[in-house]
Amino acid sequence: MTSEDGRAAGRGMRVVIAGGHGQIALLTARLLADAGHRPVGLIRNPAQGGDLVAAGAEPAVVDLEHSDVDTVAALLSGADAVVFAAGAGPNSGAARKLTLDRDGAVLLADAAERAGVRRYVMVSSMGADTFDAGSEDVFQVYQRAKSEADADLRRRDLDWTVVRPGGLTDEAPTGRVRVAVETGRGTVPRADVAAVLAALLSTGAGVGAQFELVSGDTPVAEAVAAL
Repeated sequence: MTSEDGRAAGRGMRVVIAGGHGQIALLTARLLADAGHRPVGLIRNPAQGGDLVAAGAEPAVVDLEHSDVDTVAALLSGADAVVFAAGAGPNSGAARKLTLDRDGAVLLADAAERAGVRRYVMVSSMGADTFDAGSEDVFQVYQRAKSEADADLRRRDLDWTVVRPGGLTDEAPTGRVRVAVETGRGTVPRADVAAVLAALLSTGAGVGAQFELVSGDTPVAEAVAAL
């Protein structure tokens, strides 16, 4: 089913979000649910399910670091879109940057292809391609993981979009952003990132686009429509 089919049936889109308990994921799920869509959050810890339900999302338990294509593809069956918003977190070591931030994103893309889900929105990181390949510093490995995950997605025959936010804050959303291939350094509230993701999914804009995202002067809807 395409997103247009889902909307025509009056049921909205089914959007599966990897990293479903993350702050951006929960904010995105709430925006999607409020717009009449059906978000599903992939989580590793079943105890987090209540937070997803409170955000309007259906929880689905799977560990992307210890799963396989068929298992994940089954969870994606009937979805209109997937979002990769998972991450090993700031307290994890370099190894998990590769096994989750990179390999988890690749697994989700493999599963999307297997399940016939064409729309894939990636939450990446500003400056990911500037990583130091010879460094074992955790942040450099993280940037490498994001860069390699993005490159893997761009080579696929999927309707992909790669979003590279600047420094994330917990400030209130402004509803105004700047998007460009390169924006220059800046910050952006997580809530505004979520608004951009929801707009990309709801409108289908941004297919084949990779862009950086920071706070700016352009309303989210206008910025997304211009992609």
